Amino acid sequence: METTKVQSEGGLNVTLTIRLLMHGKEVGSIIGKKGETVKKMREESGARINISEGNCPERIVTITGPTDTIFKAFAMIAYKFEEDIINSMSNSPATSKPPVTLRLVVPASQCGSLIGKGGSKIKEMRESTGAQVQVAGDMLPNSTERAVTISGTPEAIIQCVKQICVVMLESPPKGATIPYRPKPASTPVIFSGGQAYTIQGQYAIPHPDVWMPVHQPAPMNSPFLMI
Repeated sequence: METTKVQSEGGLNVTLTIRLLMHGKEVGSIIGKKGETVKKMREESGARINISEGNCPERIVTITGPTDTIFKAFAMIAYKFEEDIINSMSNSPATSKPPVTLRLVVPASQCGSLIGKGGSKIKEMRESTGAQVQVAGDMLPNSTERAVTISGTPEAIIQCVKQICVVMLESPPKGATIPYRPKPASTPVIFSGGQAYTIQGQYAIPHPDVWMPVHQPAPMNSPFLMI
């Protein structure tokens, strides 16, 4: 990869890491059959794309590389999601196309800079890109990170991500960041007759080792319904 300093968007060309929070279905779309889609994204963008392991309803997708490769990877993800929306619409009566939505995971200490004084920065991003941007008020569980949701056309999302990257580079995180790690515990767990079950679709599957959100093994004879 070129090590020469290229004056790309906003004079940026530094290595950056962006974390995305995705649902299982979205992750499946990014991975593709036998990993073909993510392989193509890695090759064409030049960015490193890692997907967190685990049988969780949510997964973390980490994109690392020089800023221009990150923007290419984001563009490919946004267009892939738009393609999925168009495909799902062909089987539904809906006439208006829903926007593409991506969720970034950002250290809470950088969110103030993204919002700006009295919301000025986030307002400017919305107006200049046409994307909807929302910063979650609460931190993600067991972390010091917040979700930043971006919705709009793929083009609007890409422009918005570029602006967010500029802000994040200008205002590095303060202090240590505890990264958000999705937990498998968000699958509903039901206790019945001394046996734990997880709900998968319409079926209750016996669950051999259940962990509660408080990180304590669930007593198998618990009379309570634990979600």
